[in-house]
Amino acid sequence: MPHQVALTFEDGVTKVIKVDDYETIMDASYKARINIPSDCRDGACGTCKSFCESGEFDPGDFIEDALTDEEFEKGYILTCQTMPESDMAVNIPATSESAKTSASSYTSRITQLDRHSETAMSFTLEIDKRSELAYLPGQYVNLKIPGANVERSYSFSSGPNTEAASFMVRTAPKGAMSEYLRDRAEVGDEITLSGPFGSFFLRDPKRPLLLLLAGGTGLAPLLSILEKLSENPPEHAVHLVYGVTREEDIVGLEWIEEYKAKLPNFTWDYIASEEGTSAPHTGYVTQIIEPGHLNDGDVDIYLCGPPLMVNAVAKWLETEGIEPANFYFERFAPKEKTGGDPETGAPASSEDVAESGDSMSKSEAVSSMETGRLSFAKEDSFAQLDARMGLELAITELMMPKITDEQVKNLRRLAEATADCVSGTEVKKPEDFVRYNEEFHEYLFTVSNNPSLLESYRRLDLSDQMEATFESGTVIFDRVIQDHLDFVEAFENKNVERARDVIMAHARDAKETMEGAIDKKESE
Repeated sequence: MPHQVALTFEDGVTKVIKVDDYETIMDASYKARINIPSDCRDGACGTCKSFCESGEFDPGDFIEDALTDEEFEKGYILTCQTMPESDMAVNIPATSESAKTSASSYTSRITQLDRHSETAMSFTLEIDKRSELAYLPGQYVNLKIPGANVERSYSFSSGPNTEAASFMVRTAPKGAMSEYLRDRAEVGDEITLSGPFGSFFLRDPKRPLLLLLAGGTGLAPLLSILEKLSENPPEHAVHLVYGVTREEDIVGLEWIEEYKAKLPNFTWDYIASEEGTSAPHTGYVTQIIEPGHLNDGDVDIYLCGPPLMVNAVAKWLETEGIEPANFYFERFAPKEKTGGDPETGAPASSEDVAESGDSMSKSEAVSSMETGRLSFAKEDSFAQLDARMGLELAITELMMPKITDEQVKNLRRLAEATADCVSGTEVKKPEDFVRYNEEFHEYLFTVSNNPSLLESYRRLDLSDQMEATFESGTVIFDRVIQDHLDFVEAFENKNVERARDVIMAHARDAKETMEGAIDKKESE
């Protein structure tokens, strides 16, 4: 039976390959046209040395010069010799570009549309060449919205061995995917998808307890994980905690309940932060995590929710003195904010766009977002702005020669959307400004057809920092709106030098704005 092996590259791209019994990871990679590092292919040189994050395998034959006993004990392997005996996750010491691998595209059709509430929908796709799409539970794909030339990223809610692919989406009054699903989508519509992406996925379960934490439609990738676990139910316990904000956000309970029959040791609970809902508890997810769910730290935790929820859970674990064996999380990118609570798990995005997956330990946990106390310093914010500037300079060079007239019009529309949120030098509608500003800055990345650049951009936390510091009356530099419009004009005129000047000046002035906002927040 083939095993699925996730190859994670240094630039954050993850590719999943199928490896047959008695086949090496390297041979399977080459069959999949992925050129991972190699030389001798005999276990003698060490060129293909990689780190095995999880999984069982036959290490094959190799000599001490290629891989020492100490390295092997730490988890290193030689891909030219290693033959998987289970699904595996392997970190490859190379970039996806050097491996000449990129996201694959697939054509699909909608076979089912379900509106669960005013804020949540699900849909199912029938994918052409489904057998070629290999993904791990927890990963996501980019979906191109019909008629909009815009992509949005969504995690699978279906298991990797399920023929159809299912997704859950949080909808809102505005938003490209929300408007499409609500107003135009029909069974039979054709949708192009590409991927899979993300390093948030189920590792080979080894701990006696697995704790899953879901916020809102962050439930989707955890349903995919539960489906995978149900194929070969583990002996250890699996517990899910599902958090939402309002009654209308409570969806998918019947799906969760079905896993009680499929997984003998599965338990679950849910909570809402708004009083008066049908949820059995009122408050935050951390309030219904019991000591037994943490097993004195001998637990793997998988969390999918908005950044503030990730921050709050990490801080709570630190406060409780719990250092889990592994803490994997998926953070929603801050798109089209409708609000949300830092601990309920209610997504802070109206269209749940998956950001890159990450893992963290207690020592890396970030602090809470309480009033007057931020989870980042000025230096962190400045570094984020410099990183965004570098990425925007790169995407400008890439997109300037090939941007279409329609894309320029969309860019201008996004630039103009921020204008209503600012009056003079003050932010009047902070939530709207953060939302529209993020859409504007991300747009070129979403239409670039370059998943590496898009994923690098989505690793930034700038919008989370702005959300934590901006409030009505926050002073912002007076050319912020004009900079957006000048940037669009540079694209209209194909003037790359002008665009570069605007990007660099914008980053410099944005640092002053963030410095002032942070100082004000810290003084409260």
